[in-house]
Amino acid sequence: MHTNVLLVEDDDRIREALALALADEDFTVVQATSGEEGLSLLGAGSVHVVLLDLMLPGVDGLSVCRTLRARGDLPIIVVTARSDTTDVIAGLEAGADDYVTKPLVASVLAARIRALLRRHRDSGAVGSPHTDRLRVRDLEILAVRGVVRRAGVEVHLTRTEFRLLLELANSRGNIVSREDLLERVWGYDYYGDTRLLDVHIRRLRRKIETNPHEPELVLTVRGAGYKTCQP
Repeated sequence: MHTNVLLVEDDDRIREALALALADEDFTVVQATSGEEGLSLLGAGSVHVVLLDLMLPGVDGLSVCRTLRARGDLPIIVVTARSDTTDVIAGLEAGADDYVTKPLVASVLAARIRALLRRHRDSGAVGSPHTDRLRVRDLEILAVRGVVRRAGVEVHLTRTEFRLLLELANSRGNIVSREDLLERVWGYDYYGDTRLLDVHIRRLRRKIETNPHEPELVLTVRGAGYKTCQP
């Protein structure tokens, strides 16, 4: 099955070069030159993943990302012109699953897209069949169904957030290092860059914690990683 990538990039030279490179990697690329065009194209056909530049004219990439995330769980990779912490965190906080920085290497970008799509397909396949129903205090996780409930009320998580929570819950209160979580959830080595993980932890806590600033379910172990609280 072909993978359809919506590429939203206003720079003609960069967009055309990326489209050709991704086509060589067996992706079908739909191109958009603005945020408005990108949003309209999403309603016109099947898109499996969005590659979204943040610096767009008119409706900027952050606004497009927030709109897409409000609509559903479509995989989103944002592209930043720099590895600047502010840009990266803003894109992730807007709801992106992953990020890449310019200049882009086609083979690396293709690997990131495939890893993202793979974990979206396999979002319910973390852990063994014997851990289908997990509990962290009043938080219930149904692994195969991809359902999370807090005190009986369903909580909507993105697939990346769900995989992250499932990995932590499966640890049964043991510490999981940042490096292990990056490898297990995102599927590749980030060479010490933990911004991706830390922002997703913040997003997860906003959805499952009573007070995200004083978490009780997902705990930080300074210098070591994260863990869930004891049941």
